[in-house]
Formats: sequence, C-alpha cells, structure tokens
Amino acid sequence: MEKKIIKKQSLGAWFQAIKAGGQRLLGPVEKNGQTTYDEIASPADMVKDYVQTTTSAKSVVFPATEEIVRYRNEGKDVVMEDIKPPAPPTVVFGVRPCDAASFAILDSVFSWDYKDVFFKARLEATTIIGLACTKFDEYCFCTSVGLSPGETKGSDILLTPIGREGEAPASPIDAEQYLAEIVTDKGKKIADLAANLFTAEGNVDKAKVLAKVPARFEQKKLTDKLPALFAKENAWVDQSLACLGCGACAFVCPACVCFDIQDETGKSGGKRVRCWDSCGFGLFTLHTSGHNPRPVQSQRWRQRVMHKFSYFPERLGYLGCVGCGRCSRACPADMDLAEHLNALVEVSDGQ
Repeated sequence: MEKKIIKKQSLGAWFQAIKAGGQRLLGPVEKNGQTTYDEIASPADMVKDYVQTTTSAKSVVFPATEEIVRYRNEGKDVVMEDIKPPAPPTVVFGVRPCDAASFAILDSVFSWDYKDVFFKARLEATTIIGLACTKFDEYCFCTSVGLSPGETKGSDILLTPIGREGEAPASPIDAEQYLAEIVTDKGKKIADLAANLFTAEGNVDKAKVLAKVPARFEQKKLTDKLPALFAKENAWVDQSLACLGCGACAFVCPACVCFDIQDETGKSGGKRVRCWDSCGFGLFTLHTSGHNPRPVQSQRWRQRVMHKFSYFPERLGYLGCVGCGRCSRACPADMDLAEHLNALVEVSDGQ
C-alpha cells in the first residue's frame, strides 16, 4: 500500500483528470434535504460536511430496480432478449469506511453459488475513493463490528482529511490536505491519472485525526449467543413492538441484499425486473397457499438480526452489518439497532 499526500486545492484538477479518463464521477450531494450520491464535476458540487450520507453507495453496483430480461410475443412464441449489464466506468468519491467495507459483503452473496453478471460487471467497473471519519454521531457503531473510522478495507484509495498542524479539520472537504492510502491496483490507476498532484507522505499521524467511536456492544458475544436466543420468543416480541415493518432500515442499509423479481407485461411483451425487498415485510415469506412461515413482526425482526449477526458469518465469513447506523437514523419508530443488540447480549440464559 502506497501512502501519498494530495492538497485540497488539487482535488479539482484530480476530478478533471478522472472525468477526462472516461470515468463517471459520483460524490455526496444535497438533494431534497438528503445527502446522497450523484454525478459531480468539481469539489464545489459536494456536501461540505456530513457524518454519513442518507443513502448508501450500494445502488451503484446493486440498483434499487433493474431490468434483467426483456421478452416479446411473436404469435404463439415468446422471444427472450438478454440484457447486457450497464456498467459504465465509475469512481465514487467520499464513501465512508463502513460503506466501503459493505462491498465485500455484497460480493460474498452475489458470488456465493452463482456469479451474478449484473452485480459483478458493475463492481469491476467501480473504483471507491473512501473518506475517513473525523467525527461521528450517536448512531455510529463501526467499532462494534470490527471496523474503524480509518478502515482501508473496501476502499481502492482512502483519504484521511488533515487540517492545520495535523489536527482534524472542521469539515472533511475543507481539509488543508489529505493522506491518500492507495490500497489496490484500481486505486493506483486512478491516482496515476494525475500522479503529479500527489507528493510524498512525510510524517502524518492518521490516528490523531480519526473519530473515536466507542463500542456499543460485544459482537462476538452476541454472535455466539444468538443461536440459543432464537427460541426465546419474549425477547424478540419485546424488541419488535415498535416495529412498523416499513422496510426503511433495509432500504438505507449498505449490506442488505434481499430482492424480488417481478414481470411487467403487456400484449406485445414485457420485461423482468429485479427490485430491492426486505425480510421485514409481511409479504416477504407469504406463500401462494396463503401460509406465512413468519406471520408476525417479532419473527421478522428476529430474522433480520439472525441473518446479519449469525447466518451471515456462519455461511459467508462476514457480518451482515457495517455499523453505519443508517437503520436507526431512518427508523420512524426510533428503534436503535445497537441498543437492541446490546440488550440481546444481556439477556440472561434463564430468561
């Protein structure tokens, strides 16, 4: 891993070089009171300061809706038309380390027993420029799931904003300079588009400026305990009483992978569409017969927690959570995931 320095005033020229190299450039922008990712041309287009974006960068590689097949009727025959995955070369700037780590989780699912060509094409065409965290809020819990505000895993380049005299800047976009940790070959190619803008690292103490996010629960203890907690129905009922089953938590989560497939058809043909879904929805497990193996919200809440903190690590070697805190920020019923997880850790064996 190479370490370099890039000055704040050099970001604009770097962005121009990225776009001149044929890459689509996305960054955090303000839209309708929310911070989300959209195309940018210069640093001036970006939100100056944010703890976390409202929506994650997941949709760059796994869109909320996408066509996977088209078909048309020709007499009595149905003619299928395969769709080539749209995968423009894309650089995503300003991704927080927790979000960057989620791409490996997504990849573990979409490469598990079948390599999903749509996801894989987009992932291979995407370069992540992460932005380390110098501040946090009450919902952040990356350190509880084995990550950190300066985690490089998942980023092709990780930038850490450095202020005057090595202190944390008031705003990451207003930093005097950035420590650039060039992690992957993808990252090196993007840095080499404007190699003259990067200088030797010098002696930068990255840890000095990073946010100090306290652990909010013991993850290993939780994961070890969950199988035995599965049958403790009262614990799940108590936790789920406030849950509306709205799915907001799943739709802002960078690591949720559930999807449904729908056919939209007319007289002449139609299309098959993949769209995000959520295990928190009552219809998610509803059978055509009318039977629902998870008929109540407590069982759906249990599934969400078990999936992320028990089934995922057991089957794929990853937690299904990166501690970004979006689910708790978005919840209309003010359910705080980290609080609930800590409560599960503290459930007595005899309860």
